[in-house]
Amino acid sequence: MILGKIVGTVTSTRKQETLGGFKFLLIQKRMKQGDGDAALGEMFVAVDLTGAGTGEEVIVATGRAARIAMGKEDLPIDAAVIGIVD
Repeated sequence: MILGKIVGTVTSTRKQETLGGFKFLLIQKRMKQGDGDAALGEMFVAVDLTGAGTGEEVIVATGRAARIAMGKEDLPIDAAVIGIVD
């Protein structure tokens, strides 16, 4: 799992039919530094399962765990937002 911050949304004019209706978010990974503070890391796209919005910190499942969270292991996704950090 990855801890990240939503920095925006991704809009697609064309996508595979099985991905219709899903919202895509641009996530910036949180990286722990030596002094305990979290620095920002690389960005990636994830499917939203929680209704999260820009600026929120989220928990992201990747790989097979993301597809299991979606309830469909045959979807072509690699990351899914599964929780919002309070």
